[in-house]
Amino acid sequence: MLNHNAKKQAIQNLEASQASYQNWITQVTEKAEELFHQRLKTAETCIQECEDYVNILANSPKEFDKTVAEYKIEYRQFRDLSRQIELEVRQQETIRDSAVGAGVAAGAGVAALGPTAAIAIATTFGTASTGTAISALSGAAAANAALAWLGGGALAAGGAGMAGGQALLALAGPIGWTIGGLAIAGGAVWSHSQNEKVAKEATQADMQLRAEIHKLRSAFKEVAALSILTRRHADGVRSCLLRLYEQAPVDYSQFSQEQKEMLAALINHVHSLSYLLKKKIA
Repeated sequence: MLNHNAKKQAIQNLEASQASYQNWITQVTEKAEELFHQRLKTAETCIQECEDYVNILANSPKEFDKTVAEYKIEYRQFRDLSRQIELEVRQQETIRDSAVGAGVAAGAGVAALGPTAAIAIATTFGTASTGTAISALSGAAAANAALAWLGGGALAAGGAGMAGGQALLALAGPIGWTIGGLAIAGGAVWSHSQNEKVAKEATQADMQLRAEIHKLRSAFKEVAALSILTRRHADGVRSCLLRLYEQAPVDYSQFSQEQKEMLAALINHVHSLSYLLKKKIA
């Protein structure tokens, strides 16, 4: 049949791209979850270790105390935002389980992803519609902005939600999963259409999916790089503290120039961790 092979090949290409797309969605989500847990654990550990050192160091320089305090503030905001998002997601899970009709669709979006993944994605990629990083907001505003950005359609804000919860990973806003729907419907619906038209539509959808896959690959690399940087600076904090404990006196006024430089390096590592804690993937 005319163009039958072209249609068949186009649909096969689209189905392969959809499978790849879903695989990359999973990989990026898992990597974001890893980063989220790493950020929490690193902050908790490094802040405590630095505060312990501050407590034994006489005449501690104000810059050191200030840097540790700033990191602690960033951590609290990060932790509070995470808890707010988790609470809202669990509330939507309850709504999804108890409501019918429109309520189910509205609650399905974020709940389908799960609280930890939703938090991880919002804190890794999230930017509110104003262009402000979600982590820069506070309270209910932050949670609502995160849910709206995730495509969950916060009910309190009148959001309509996204049925099925498949639009939950986004680089600059929720990805259009209607593309994937074409592949699902492919064989059954398109088999009754004109071969040339089907081949063209499948090829266009395939190109769109390939573009999204490219974004996801880039996102995966950026999240991995952010994780490496976080680990590097956390190791730097521990290395500096170990050397200071072993070599430096407990009074900063008696530090040698080398020991002062070591404390300065420690301050730089803590400052970097504070910055990395709130950094978003563009």
